Amino acid sequence: MSGQTTVDGGETVSGDTTLAALAHASALVASFLGPILFLILADDDDELVRQNAKNAINFQIVVFVALMIAGVLSFVFIGLLLLPLIGLIDVILVLMATVKANDGQVYSYPYTPDII
Repeated sequence: MSGQTTVDGGETVSGDTTLAALAHASALVASFLGPILFLILADDDDELVRQNAKNAINFQIVVFVALMIAGVLSFVFIGLLLLPLIGLIDVILVLMATVKANDGQVYSYPYTPDII
């Protein structure tokens, strides 16, 4: 489904809402590799898919770093509590982002810097 949508800043972004949603949902299956694939496959003029894929990649990089830190902390047993918590947060936020992107919005994950 293509169309123009208005995002928070009032700017109009056009794009395929289905591909934008799949860019987020693919992270549940393939971590940051799924959104990278959608970023590569997105048309140059499909700003909705490109922005959502970049946000999904940035979030998956943050999740990967958090999992590595939790893995190291598992030697002192704190990481054993953090690993399932990080996984749960990842699933919840990715599902929220998928729904927002399917509605035509550019979803920015909370506390996620723009790495890409």
